[in-house]
Amino acid sequence: MGSRTALVEDLMERFPQVPREAVFKEDLLRGGVAFDPSALSDNENGEVKPKSYFIFSFDHGTLPELGEAALRRPPEEIILTGGPYGLRRTVVSVRVNPASPYRVAADDEGLLGLYLDGKRIADVGVPPMPEYYRHTLSNGKSVMEVAPTIQWGYLIYLTVFRVCQYFGAKEECQYCDINHNWRQHKAAGRPYTGVKDVEEVLEALEIIDRYDTQKASTAYTLTGGAITKTVAGRDEADFYGHYAKAIEERFPGRWIGKVVAQALPRDDVQRFKDYGVQIYHPNFEVWDRRLFELYCPGKERYVGRDEWHKRILDSAEIFGARNVIPNFVAGVEMAEPFGFATVDEAIASTTEGLRFFMSHGITPRFTTWCPEPTTPLGKANPQGAPLEYHIRLLQAYRQTMDDFGLSSPPGYGPPGPGRAVFSVSSFMDSLPAGEPAADTAAAAAEV
Repeated sequence: MGSRTALVEDLMERFPQVPREAVFKEDLLRGGVAFDPSALSDNENGEVKPKSYFIFSFDHGTLPELGEAALRRPPEEIILTGGPYGLRRTVVSVRVNPASPYRVAADDEGLLGLYLDGKRIADVGVPPMPEYYRHTLSNGKSVMEVAPTIQWGYLIYLTVFRVCQYFGAKEECQYCDINHNWRQHKAAGRPYTGVKDVEEVLEALEIIDRYDTQKASTAYTLTGGAITKTVAGRDEADFYGHYAKAIEERFPGRWIGKVVAQALPRDDVQRFKDYGVQIYHPNFEVWDRRLFELYCPGKERYVGRDEWHKRILDSAEIFGARNVIPNFVAGVEMAEPFGFATVDEAIASTTEGLRFFMSHGITPRFTTWCPEPTTPLGKANPQGAPLEYHIRLLQAYRQTMDDFGLSSPPGYGPPGPGRAVFSVSSFMDSLPAGEPAADTAAAAAEV
């Protein structure tokens, strides 16, 4: 096919049951988008909420390679609406790629639009600067640095440990740039706190709670790198858990509390629950055994794939299956040189994993792989996985949920095209819009 437009339109025609909004969203997530200077933010001094780099870079270039987008940050997310395809409101996490065929730019009247192959295909909305970003902590740190919000303000993302103790080629996950992202921000002289003090987190949350008068922020996620030893004298469960304990004591019931951590032994998982965590994300990353061993060497060495999966199932006995939501990185299944050679093979493998977990009542979710250039898989696969893989995955995901009678997981806001706010994949955009949102603390606490 001669253009990206032709590829996208062909897939929309071949897979009409997948919302066309999701087709564009997946293409933007896997391949990135370029920004005209007219579409960049004025960082924390402007009217647009800037990209916070909340854990990974999610860019197709290093900061020095992004040009003006490294100096004036792009928006955290964009909203697509209208255009010749009649797109419903679609929230997309920003992944910068100066070479992308997609470009965000202002027209002669100053209105932002998304352009593909030179043609305007959608109107673009950008997130307004939230009032809580305009206030600083008592030590001068910004709320955006300590407790950024994503998913159009729905989720407070607390990366309380910004590096990973899986380190080097023999341990780091081969698609992950958490350690490089830390290094590039420090090299650029940006504030990028390695270990966030619990009192700083609480102060930032106080500011958010005070100025988020519409209560748009509904959940928080505690996350960061894997801990194989200790941080500040605490093991992984105690390190991440003690933030949850402090938050729940200070703000009981204000937000749905989630934690992303390794698949830990049952006693450690129980500690998360005791600390007040409501949703547990023990990410399984990729289903295929061979690929897990190759792409997640540290996790294979310290835990092992079979034990990882056993611990996920065990955690459902503590949190309830509905509140265990492991993530996988959609697309690495097809990464050269080790991945599957065909979309058919990759979808079959991923669906096998979905069926395994969903047969136990556990609903995984996924992040669309962004091939960051400082990672081994990103270097070898700058184009990422084929768009067809991502579209067929959405189809297989929804079908598998239907097969096991499952509904959208709690803590992700409303499902359905035109309603979803989850921004780093289209799984929520592709689920039925008629479901009630399982996004209250009460619903999440059910076991």
